[in-house]
Amino acid sequence: MKLEEATVLTNDVYQGEYRHLQLDAPSSAGAAVPGQFVHLRVPWLEETALRRPFSIFDAADGKLSILYKPVGRGTRLMLELVPGKQVSVLGPLGNGFPLDIGENLPVAVAGGYGVAPLSFLAAHLPRPGVIFVGGRSAIDILCTDRFEALGWEVHVATEDGSLGSRGLVTDVLTDWAARRPTREIPTIFACGPDGMLRAVGDITVEAGWKGWLSLDKRMGCGVGACLACVQDIRQDDGTIRRKRVCHDGPIFAADSIVWKAEV
Repeated sequence: MKLEEATVLTNDVYQGEYRHLQLDAPSSAGAAVPGQFVHLRVPWLEETALRRPFSIFDAADGKLSILYKPVGRGTRLMLELVPGKQVSVLGPLGNGFPLDIGENLPVAVAGGYGVAPLSFLAAHLPRPGVIFVGGRSAIDILCTDRFEALGWEVHVATEDGSLGSRGLVTDVLTDWAARRPTREIPTIFACGPDGMLRAVGDITVEAGWKGWLSLDKRMGCGVGACLACVQDIRQDDGTIRRKRVCHDGPIFAADSIVWKAEV
């Protein structure tokens, strides 16, 4: 983890309202692994304002990229980040997805721009797999071309039926799991909203597969000091401990997460 002043290279429209911010951040980019995130201080906010966490979309050759959507004051101000602007970046933070999956089939499940860290992951796994991408409508389905270029099989679900199957991405995953054409054992990787993650976790645990979920919690400090992002995690001995998503995660084994109703 390092604090560095990064330089904005590009801040372009990626798709619809989604933006692609690319930074010249050699320290962060050089140390980043798939699943980690960075804490970015948005210029023009008060000095007391909290940094914003963003999953790493890509990191190579000293350049680091994130996907974002301007939905609040901080992310709307990020639209003003023009090439040459300096941005304070803390990172990379957290742990990453395991990359050693043996002979298992990698299966990724993404909700919205939760696809960003999974795209970074796909480029570093030893083999292509299957990706399930879900969103409200077609404009929310991102990065499928990147997975296809890497040889991944792509399945899409939208709530309004404007692209792919109509309904939830977890329904498409369930259908695939019931009739999958290969007996290869999947290893699941998922990133998205809590409801989707919980459903993916249930499917994974019920099937007896190994799965890794990237949890999304409101973070204050990003380094584990403020305890704003704690999550109950079941240990190997069955005891439950409160873990800091920013420091001990954000990646946790699917069968270790204790969702609220279980406590």
